[in-house]
Amino acid sequence: MRGEAGGAGPRVVVVGAGFGGLWAARALAGSPAEVTILDRHNYHTFLPLLYQVAAAELEPDDIAYPVRGIVRRLPNVGFLMAEVTGVDLGERQVLTDGGPIPYDYLILAAGSRTNFFRMESVARCAFELKEIGQAVILRSHILRLFERALREPDPELRRALLTFVVVGGGPTGIEFSGALAELVYGVLARDYIRLDFSEVRILLLEAMDRLLPALPEELQTYAKGRLEAKRVEVRLGAAVTRATDERVYLKDGTSIATRTLVWTAGVQASDLAAGLGVATARGGRVVVNPTLQLPDHPEVSCIGDMAYLEDEAGRPLPQVAPVAIQQGEHAARNIRRQIEGRKPLPFRYHDRGTMVTIGRNAAVAQVRGRPVRGFPAWLAWLGVHLVNLIGFRNRLLVLVNWAWSYLFYDRGVRLISESEPARSQERSVPR
Repeated sequence: MRGEAGGAGPRVVVVGAGFGGLWAARALAGSPAEVTILDRHNYHTFLPLLYQVAAAELEPDDIAYPVRGIVRRLPNVGFLMAEVTGVDLGERQVLTDGGPIPYDYLILAAGSRTNFFRMESVARCAFELKEIGQAVILRSHILRLFERALREPDPELRRALLTFVVVGGGPTGIEFSGALAELVYGVLARDYIRLDFSEVRILLLEAMDRLLPALPEELQTYAKGRLEAKRVEVRLGAAVTRATDERVYLKDGTSIATRTLVWTAGVQASDLAAGLGVATARGGRVVVNPTLQLPDHPEVSCIGDMAYLEDEAGRPLPQVAPVAIQQGEHAARNIRRQIEGRKPLPFRYHDRGTMVTIGRNAAVAQVRGRPVRGFPAWLAWLGVHLVNLIGFRNRLLVLVNWAWSYLFYDRGVRLISESEPARSQERSVPR
């Protein structure tokens, strides 16, 4: 089983077509290597906007792009759609559902999965936001609940149907909560005029005593205030201990009747990391050398959400797209150096800032150490995300959808396109 890149140079296999893997493959374009990207999907997903699919603002196609369309102009880069089941480091083979694939150099960029912190009941009941299919299922579920609530005579059950619990006060939890509030109170309130929207509740639960712990306190306070202005109930110090299909239980002994639990509280390395037989750190992340190589295996690099590497202050690098992109490019440069017989160089992360949107005209950002909030931060967030989308068509469609939503306070993607699956079957990422 071989890739489609052709050529007779060193074989470089890249596992994962996310940010790290794609940027690594791009950086190897034109090198003497034969590069093959492996992924179980044939498309790249722009994960920072996935929550907007769940909130009926964007279509799945708007934030996805075929991998073959990305690499077809790169003569030494090919793609294979395959499920990677493991890596034989001794034999230098990637194990897949279609057979082993040999490599001379390997870049592991398989990303992460949701971390439920060993709470099996939560894993069974919660919705995730890690893949396009999950976002579409969540969107259909939310819209279906409003249809059910419209004909539900029992007020207690109706309030439970209209209670939405989001767990995690990081960027994804905040962005989805804000987008959901705008969908509910700005759009669905006009669609379901017979419903009493005072019965609707959107709760954002955070186990810590603050939101966005990586940002300055003034931005944390601003984000909390903006969410509350959108009628999102923000509860700090609210740790979830277990869940059922009908209720979420908190550490303080209270519980919340709900049919929707969205979990954004943490991630851990892909299951592939655990099967490598190498040292791992918190969250199952693979411990790598400063050069991003595996100890004792200089031919293998691990990057992005899978990799554990500390910065100069001793803090682990965050599991975010900019880190994955920079590490992907750096791993590619080091492979070029190895091919040329030169030593690989250590990785240094250049933090260009953090941005989180809270909805219309509101965002927080820290750019080069300076806090920015409100409308300027929101414009910067729009620009950065639009520029980083792959494909002109995608940028155009996202821009049109954003403009429509902004000008007309409407969401055109209010489609119930998925049947209601059994909760245990909703998740496509392994627990």
